[in-house]
Formats: sequence, C-alpha cells, structure tokens
Amino acid sequence: MKFSELDLDEGVMQALEHMHYKECSPVQEKAIPPVLDGDDVIAVAQTGTGKTAAYLLPILSCLNRYRYPSDAINCVIMAPTRELAQQIDQQMQGFSYYVDASSVAVYGGGEGRDFAEQKNGLTRGADVVIATPGRLLSHINLGYVDLSQVAFFVLDEADRMLDMGFYDDIMAIAKLLPHDCQKILYSATMPPKTQKLAEAIMWHPTVVKIAVSKPAEKIHQQACICFEPQKVHMVIRVLKKFFGGKPDGFVKDELLRNPEKRVVVFVSKKLKVKEVLLSLRKKGFQVAAMHSDLDQKEREETINAFKAGRVNVLVATDIVSRGIDITGIQLVINYDMTHDPEDYVHRVGRTARADADGESVTFVSANDRREMRKFAQLEKFLEKRLERIEVPESLGGCNITSCENAPAPEGSQASSSQGTRKRRKGAPSRGRQRTHKPSQQGRQENHGRDSQQ
Repeated sequence: MKFSELDLDEGVMQALEHMHYKECSPVQEKAIPPVLDGDDVIAVAQTGTGKTAAYLLPILSCLNRYRYPSDAINCVIMAPTRELAQQIDQQMQGFSYYVDASSVAVYGGGEGRDFAEQKNGLTRGADVVIATPGRLLSHINLGYVDLSQVAFFVLDEADRMLDMGFYDDIMAIAKLLPHDCQKILYSATMPPKTQKLAEAIMWHPTVVKIAVSKPAEKIHQQACICFEPQKVHMVIRVLKKFFGGKPDGFVKDELLRNPEKRVVVFVSKKLKVKEVLLSLRKKGFQVAAMHSDLDQKEREETINAFKAGRVNVLVATDIVSRGIDITGIQLVINYDMTHDPEDYVHRVGRTARADADGESVTFVSANDRREMRKFAQLEKFLEKRLERIEVPESLGGCNITSCENAPAPEGSQASSSQGTRKRRKGAPSRGRQRTHKPSQQGRQENHGRDSQQ
C-alpha cells in the first residue's frame, strides 16, 4: 500500500514526498488507520519495521488537522533509553517539517543546561514530548508539568521498558493523563507483564501483530558450541580472522584502521562487558564498551567513535540491539545466548542492513544446559541448522553438538535425565539441605562467586 492511499494530512504527505517515502511497511499499513480513527492500539512488531512512523505520522496528521491547545502538552511518547528517545526526536523533526507541531526530548545524562531546556519545553507546552520514564517523572515531581490535556500517550518498546523496571514509573505517569487520552503501545514481544500493563491502561484496543521475521538471507549465521572458559579465546580468533590477522598473532593497528570494518559483541551482563573489553584490548583491538552505567556524554562519544571508525569493536549489552541506528556493521557476535529467538533477531539484525552482506557468530556454553536448550529452540525457530565453528585442539577442543550430550552444569548432583530429587517430607522448601559443613576455602570461593553476580 502507498502512503497516498492513507488518510494522512497534506503537511505530513509533503514531508514523506520530500524524504522519498512512498510504500508503507506492513505495520504502518495496519496501524495507521486505527490510530487515525482514535482507537487505542497495541502493535507487536520487531525493530526495523517502521513502527516509529506508524504512530508519528497519524499523530502529526491529527495535530495539524484539529484544534489542540497551543500552550499544552498534547502527546507524550515514552522510550526505554535516551538513544531511542533521540532517534524518535530526529524522525519527528523530519516528519513534522511541514506541520505546525513543536517537540522536546526529555532524558537524563546531560548537563544542567539540558535540564533547563527540557523544563522550558515542558512548561511552555510542547506539542510532543519524547521522554524516558525516569527523567519525565523527575520533572513531574518538581511540580511544573501538566499532563491534563494530553491526547496521545505512546509506549515505544514497552517490553524493554518493563524489563528495565519502569512499570511503576509508567503507571505513575499514566494516572496523570485524562481518561479519554488515546493509548498506543508498541512492543517487539508480548510477555505477561506487558499484557498486564496494556490491560491496566487501555480500553478495548485494536491489536496489530506483525509476525517476527527471520534474519535477513544475506546474514551468514554461524554458531560455536564451546565451554565457558573458551569463549573469549574463540571470540579473539573470530575477530582476527575477520580483520585479516593471524589466529595466533598479535593484532596490528594497521588491520583495524579500516572504518568500514565494524563489529558488535553482545554480552548478557555489564560485568562481562568489562571482562571481554579488557581481554580484547590486551590483544590490540580498538574496542569500546556500551552499557547502561555510562552517562550521556560517554555514550555519545562511544557511538560517534564507532561510527567514525576510531573504534572497530563495540562490546555491549542489549541496549544496542534496539533503538540505536548504526549502519555498516558487518559482524555481530553473541557472546551469550539470547533469552528468546526474538532477541536473537534483534541482535543479528544490526548487520546486513540496506540489503548489504553480514555475518553473525553465536557462542553457546556447553556447560549450561539452559543455553543449549535455548539454542535448540533457536534453530527450530530459524528452521535451519547454523553452520558450526569448531574449537581447535590447541584450546582443548569441544565435540558437543547437541543438548542431549551436553554435560550437567558444574556442581550439580545429577543430570536432568535422572529427574529432580523429591523433597523429604517435613524438610524446608528452600532448596536442598546442606549435607556437610563447607570448608573455609569453600566458603571463600562461594563468596567470590556470589560477589560476581
């Protein structure tokens, strides 16, 4: 379907023509009409499907057509990260070029003057406020934000916001909205807590579901099943091969000065980011970290260095898998297995964009049966067996290829095939009872392990 077939405002259509947008994506085709009709809408679609335009275009059309207060906040768009808020704000500038609508982006991590500019936009009544939950709530608590005339309330990447613990913040903001405010919720997945949020704030919403697509055909998808201590060594080997270095040699800086070579290494925890970062730096890689502990200035400097080619390898948590648009990434490495296939699609979707070629390597810990099971589920979802990368004998090798022959995790008393041991009648319900008193050395080791979690 073409945008010209939708009932969009003339000013919005002018902007689309100027930006050479003609064809709707599936989510835009299905979600724009009910938003224009004033319905509450739930849209389940993955990143990269054009969902931002699917709510911005109809909202801007309504703001330009009908009379809304010029000195009030008319639309609030919530985003989980400052990067996504910035990206939405940038698209807002393009789509609203021929529309009489003002906007302000509200997020943390900036300087004092940034807070003052945000306050000015909120008090004067920007038509569209694009905000992260925590920072908007900070302004609200200072007493100068009036949300009583908001006509549109959008939750973008709702599942990610709830994963980050923003449920209470979102509900606190939602309670300040008028009852007839139109609610629009976008989410890549629809887990129970996202469903609970939708039921709490929405009224008979129209549901639009776009099936999760498989990764692009041009992504060469590979996997390496290895033991956990082998992962970092295998990542180094993969990177050396990618950059053209020798597997056992030190990486020379000349190999890393090609700005066209960009890699993202996804890890599951911030602590692992630091460990992998240090290991790669010792081998000569130009590498930087990206995670939620960095302040706004550090994040922007890191992303700019990565885009400019001063950094070739970005080690990051899933903060980069959604909401950050970086082109030219040729390799994605999953240091840890993802929680579900949808997250895998988001991660590897960072490469092979705009019909380019790409490569992905996923590392699966043979020590962890849960990772092995998730990997089996992933291959079932993809309907293909990923090409295997073998662990060389110099690193100890690893001949495990499936969940069935993977060893039980270290420290377990029995493999899963033996079943779970029944709890003795009358015994406490909090796990197995300790059968012996641990030694002082054992207590110290356990304490060390706990402190790393």
